[in-house]
Amino acid sequence: MDRWKGKVAIVTGASSGIGAAVAKALASAGMVTVGLARRVERVEALRKELPPEAAGRLHSLPCDVTREESILSAFATVQQLFDGVDVLINNAGISRRSITLVSPGNTQDLRAVLDTNVLGLVLCTREAFSSMRARGVDGHIINVNSILGHKYVPFLNLNIYGASKYAVTAITETLRNDFRNADTRVKVTSISPGIVRTEMVPEGDEFAETPMLEAEDVANAIVYALGTPPHVQVHELIIKPVGELA
Repeated sequence: MDRWKGKVAIVTGASSGIGAAVAKALASAGMVTVGLARRVERVEALRKELPPEAAGRLHSLPCDVTREESILSAFATVQQLFDGVDVLINNAGISRRSITLVSPGNTQDLRAVLDTNVLGLVLCTREAFSSMRARGVDGHIINVNSILGHKYVPFLNLNIYGASKYAVTAITETLRNDFRNADTRVKVTSISPGIVRTEMVPEGDEFAETPMLEAEDVANAIVYALGTPPHVQVHELIIKPVGELA
């Protein structure tokens, strides 16, 4: 991670779970880290969990990745304050477990998942890549995917969530081709965890005996991918807790 010290990272969905763990890990590793979230006060509160030096490197900006104008504003502010972005962690993601694909009146929920997990990821990547290319930076885009982006799990009702993560798998490979065709050395990596103990997992008996990863496990995988030498690109990294059925 030495080559990233002092460089700028943006983490979407940084208010909790994987995003919060990643934001703290990157700030601790020496990166100027900007956490984007709707609940921006929760990103600011993460500073209390870091040593003073690392806390000084963690910043927060309000951003709703389902709204293009919000994305453009956040990236423009990063450009103004820090001269651009070198690393983007596309972490923001949601699911809607209360509906199925054929539930009446489900349109708003389905669109929310696709706008967050797919279109928001693409638009953030577009803005980050524009910043990297304009400054001649060999940056790194990391997409927080899921094992559900590679296989269908019939015992989970996640309606369009799995399709959104399959889209992330395809988008990651499309971006790799786009970056190469643009004659850049910007990397792109997909990190696909199994079930992770976050706010997305409901409390109660349903998952009480389910093996789970911790958010810090995923953050460590991201730090590993970022820490590879410039000539090494991790295409896909799948991590699951021991004993997981999916």
